[in-house]
Amino acid sequence: MQTKIQGTTMPVLDVQLDPNESVFSESGELSWMTSSIQMTTHTQMGGGGGIFGALKRVAGGGSLFMTEYRAVQAAGTVSFATKVPGHIVPVEIGPGNEYMVHRHGFLCATDQVTIGIGFQQSLGAGIFGGNGFVLQQVGGRGTAWLELSGELIVKNLAPGETLRVHPGHVGAFQSSVAFQIAMVPGLKNAIFGGDGLFLAVLTGPGAVWLQTLPISRLAHQINEYLPHNDRRDLGNAAGGAVLGGIVGSILGGDR
Repeated sequence: MQTKIQGTTMPVLDVQLDPNESVFSESGELSWMTSSIQMTTHTQMGGGGGIFGALKRVAGGGSLFMTEYRAVQAAGTVSFATKVPGHIVPVEIGPGNEYMVHRHGFLCATDQVTIGIGFQQSLGAGIFGGNGFVLQQVGGRGTAWLELSGELIVKNLAPGETLRVHPGHVGAFQSSVAFQIAMVPGLKNAIFGGDGLFLAVLTGPGAVWLQTLPISRLAHQINEYLPHNDRRDLGNAAGGAVLGGIVGSILGGDR
């Protein structure tokens, strides 16, 4: 197996598979592949625990199905592109070297890697897509590729060293890092600070990958520019149409 990450702002991972080699991803991650790659969709792959493992993934906002991409008869290539601007990060998985990854961070992995829900906590309705704050646990043995959004900052925490992070900026961290959700200190900070009510508290030892573009924050920014079908918008649209018609008549004359 050979891999290559191409691109800058919106990178793509090319995985070249020898005959009978395979990788898997959540359903819907495929970008393109050569004709020698065979797709097979499972509920059990990469999650363990059979259908119960799959249902647990769904409860955490993940996909019910996993798709295996296997080279048959001849070598082939399968490619996975990022969904938002960011980075693709390869990590080696093994006993004592597991990772916790944000809900949208798992891109694909070799066939002996497992993926499940490692942490889930509700932070209020409407936050993080209504599914609360979810971390996926990536374990087993092999290589996994993570998709982290925006620029990537790596912090290597010493034993006992603590970092407090807005939850959306938590991309991934080694399982040796202790993790908990805490309230923002101070009532005024919580009410008027504008940074939300919660912080992720990470305590070393271990590496932490921080992402500068949380998907939840990106969605919030885009939402301001999307049309909303409520009465106020309809009223504004109607008023704008009337005003536009009047202005058009003045400038262009009635015909």
